[in-house]
Amino acid sequence: MRKLTYYIALTIDGFIAAPDGSADFYPLGEDLLAHIASEYPETLPTHARKALGVDSENKHFDTIVMGRATYDPALREGITSPYQHLRQYVVSRSLAASPDPAVHIVSGDPVAMVRELKEEDGLGIYLAGGGQLAGALLPEIDELIVKIYPVVAGSGTPMFSAEFSPLQFELTAGRLFESGAAIMTYARK
Repeated sequence: MRKLTYYIALTIDGFIAAPDGSADFYPLGEDLLAHIASEYPETLPTHARKALGVDSENKHFDTIVMGRATYDPALREGITSPYQHLRQYVVSRSLAASPDPAVHIVSGDPVAMVRELKEEDGLGIYLAGGGQLAGALLPEIDELIVKIYPVVAGSGTPMFSAEFSPLQFELTAGRLFESGAAIMTYARK
């Protein structure tokens, strides 16, 4: 069975995006960027992979699930298929039709959709955000890979928008970078 991994950038105070949904305030040190490009190349959008000269095969994921707010920045730039190297699913109640045949719009139950994806053969499933979708999918999340940046945002989009329902995860790996960022990996207990 495939696993669902929430791979996300996070501020020290627990936010994944600014109040307006932007995430351009994260300082991306060369050491962290090199790590992402070599270890998690599939998490880079296709246009970023091209710009960075990353042509590695997918190592961990072959499918991405994201909420509408996560998809919107690409659309604003005219990019209708931001992760061409992955099967793309956008969970949205407001987007009636996909602007691109490579992007599947999911208007129904995201939990049922993820359960179906987990039953398929293949690499893992990359949950890219946002906080509302992560909150809805929390019972299905098998792993957290959290890139913690040395930033305090004060407010914004929380990592999870969910009812109080504690779930325990176990730290399985961690790495600190010279730029001050850290990547922590947690598996569901």
